Formats: sequence, structure tokens, C-alpha cells
Amino acid sequence: MKPGNAANSIHLCAAICMTLGSAAALADNYKAPRTMHGHPDLQGIWTNATLTPVERPKTLGNKLVLSEPEALQMEKRMQDFAAESDRPSDLNKELPKGSVGGYNVFWFDPANKVANVKGERRSSLIVYPEDGQVPALSEPGQQRLAARTARAAQGAFDGPEQRAVGERCLLGFGSNSGPPMLPVMYNSNYQIVQSADAVLIHVEMVHDARIIRLGGTHAPDHVRKWMGDSIGRWEGDTLVVETTNFNPAQPIQIGQGASYRLIPVSPKLKVTERFTRTEAQTIHYEFTVEDPDTFSTPWRGEIPFHYTDQPIYEYACHEGNYALPGILAGAREEEKRK
Repeated sequence: MKPGNAANSIHLCAAICMTLGSAAALADNYKAPRTMHGHPDLQGIWTNATLTPVERPKTLGNKLVLSEPEALQMEKRMQDFAAESDRPSDLNKELPKGSVGGYNVFWFDPANKVANVKGERRSSLIVYPEDGQVPALSEPGQQRLAARTARAAQGAFDGPEQRAVGERCLLGFGSNSGPPMLPVMYNSNYQIVQSADAVLIHVEMVHDARIIRLGGTHAPDHVRKWMGDSIGRWEGDTLVVETTNFNPAQPIQIGQGASYRLIPVSPKLKVTERFTRTEAQTIHYEFTVEDPDTFSTPWRGEIPFHYTDQPIYEYACHEGNYALPGILAGAREEEKRK
């Protein structure tokens, strides 16, 4: 093992140990209700929507915890934006120019609170590396990204297989389907259902459903699934889930708007999740992403999932969606004119 990799591993292990200790302390103060099978009850409808970004603004450096005034200022900006967006339109004002692919604010469903994790107001959901950023890509990861970018530039509209999985109604926009399950600009809602030997997570966006088998072994290496192959186990009151065998067409998607980027991963991708119900209305969710053929070091995050009394709504993606046929038909028409 290279010295740099060894140091990274030591730092990650230390960070995980500190977090596990904190999570254990939280669990000691709250006893989660039990299902009829005796397991901690995680069932219900939950949301991970938050104003806290996945990656920390670089201006904050290694500052993970915001002061209360800083958090309130961030929340005030969102309140002001929402109020301005809801104002009646001036019918006498010249219409603004639209942008292709832009979203009307009507569709946005952001949170209005900064993430509160273990009593701390967080500046990013990523807690390791210390700068709150997705680590640099390893050399194989850089090569894979460059190859994907080149393919997209040459044949982005050749067929549906070249389009993003969200456009094809296979997975959500962003990595909200997971794992890791990251919040996006809308539909960041999940329903958890438990049985004696499985846990099901129903994702509102694109109504994906991930089944976590309790115990057992992973599928053979050649079996590759959307959202991977998840095996869970109980460690005290914490559900620990290890996921491998991801479909090679499923990338990790980070950020929103101008900061959005798509990271193609390798067959070695492994995501470990920890679900701990720390309060009646809160699940403490932790994740660790490991893929040495994509990232220079593992990375880790923490997200609070809050209970909601709102239902999961049907996400009509294919229904009435003529965008993808239109995109491909437009490309064929353009080819005829060349």
C-alpha cells in the first residue's frame, strides 16, 4: 500500500470510529420501536430534502459545522427566493428569454432548513474528505470519464442508450435512487417497508424500489442491477447495508444546475449504508463510497432523514413524456440535412 493511501485509510477509519461512537450515543438516548419481527422499526415515509449541499462550498474550506447565525442566513436566502418566486407576474413587463432544458420554479421542491446532524448545522453532507468535496478521480477514473465524454460528444443522440438514465425513466435525476441516496431538487421522498428477511425502499422519483435482503451473499459478479445488489444486517439498532454489483450504466451524479456532474464508476464500486433511528421522527443515514478504480480515496457522508405525514405520489415519467422520441427524431432530421 502506498504511504498516501495508508494515511487516507487511517483518516477514514478514525472518522468512521468517531461517527459510530456518536451514533451509538444517540441511539442510547432513544429506543426505537420494534416491528412484529423484533427489528428496529424504520418504516414510514421519510424525506432527506435539505438546503445543505452534498459538497461544501470551497470558500468554507474544512469548516463542516456552521454557526447558528450562518445557518439562519442561509435559510433566510431561501425564504426570500421563495417569496420572490411566488410574487404575481407583471403582465406589462417584457417576457424573459427562456433557456432550453430549464425548469420552471413551480416544479422545485427544495427544503427550507440547513441539515442538523447530531445537533450540528452542517455546511455539506460529505464529511470525509475533510474539505467536504468528492475526492479527485483516480487515473482509471479520469480515463473512464474522458472516454465517456468523447462518446457523448460523437454520438450523444444516436439512440436511447446514449441518453441519461433519468431521461429514459430508469432512475431518478441525480443520485436520489442511490445508493448513496442523495437529495435533489424535488421528490426527495422515500417509503421504507420491512419484513422478517428484507427491507424495501421505495423512491418517489421514478418510483424505483430497492430490496435489501437481510443476510445471505451477493449475486454472482456478472449479475449487474440498477441500484446494485444490497445485503443488510442488524448491528444493534443500526441497519448496515452493503451494496455491490451495480449496473455499469448507473453513474454517481453530484450537484445541481451549473455544479451538476456525472461520474461513471467501475465494477469495483461498493457503497456501505447505515440507518439508525435516533428519534421518533429522524433516521440518521450514513454512507461510505469505495471504488479505487474511480476515486483516489473513499468518501463518506451523513444525511438526516425526517419523517413526513405526506404520502408518496405516483411519479408519472413515461406518461405523456414525448421528449426522448422528439430528441432522437430531431437528431435524425438534422442528419438528413447534412
